[in-house]
Parts: sequence; structure tokens; C-alpha cells
Amino acid sequence: MTGAAAIRASNMETRSELAPDETERLSGEIVAALKTVFDPEMPADIYELGLIYKVELNDDHGVDVVMTLTTPNCPSAGEMPQMVENAVASVPGVGVVNVNLVWDPAWSPDRMSDEARLVLNMW
Repeated sequence: MTGAAAIRASNMETRSELAPDETERLSGEIVAALKTVFDPEMPADIYELGLIYKVELNDDHGVDVVMTLTTPNCPSAGEMPQMVENAVASVPGVGVVNVNLVWDPAWSPDRMSDEARLVLNMW
């Protein structure tokens, strides 16, 4: 996707040659969908926890998500990528969703937003 426009929101990057208003709408709705997925062991959503490393919106409306978990031993490691895929796929106008679970770089609490720190009382 050379020459693609990029929009950054916290830990999200979307790249697409779609119209800017369509990219902005989809980006906002994708972030909102990601915020509906919660880590079962923490009362915070995966987006605010910083578990989403990258989101790419492709020209065909497909979405590629790169994410991690708080630890490789996370009991929901098998379910979480599917939950993310389902949440993003529920956004009207989104095509095929691919979720890639990575361990490098390792997640750390430094990736959490202030909102997650507040919810988890980690100041």
C-alpha cells in the first residue's frame, strides 16, 4: 500500500487509500469494537491495556490486527484472537479480518493507557 494515508490513535495505526472520511469512520468504529473485548483476568479492555500493537485497514476493507497478550501463559490465549476477530468483523463495512498474535515485543504495563491504569489502580 504505497502512498497510503495513515491515521494514528494511541497504539493504533491504520493505512488505507480509502477516502479519508471512510478511513476515519472505520478507524473509530474498529477502536470502539476493540474496546468491547476485555481481558478475562483484568477489568480493562484490550485496547486500553495496550494489547493491540497495530491495526491496518486495507483498500479492500480487510483489517489486519497485530496483538499480544499480557503473558504467553494467559489462559485465554486460544480464545482472545477469535474474540478480537469477531469484534472487528462486526463493524459495518469491514471485510476479512486477520489477527496475528505475537510475543515480540513482549507486553509490559508501560503500554497501558491512563484509563487502564485508573481502572486497575496502578498509579
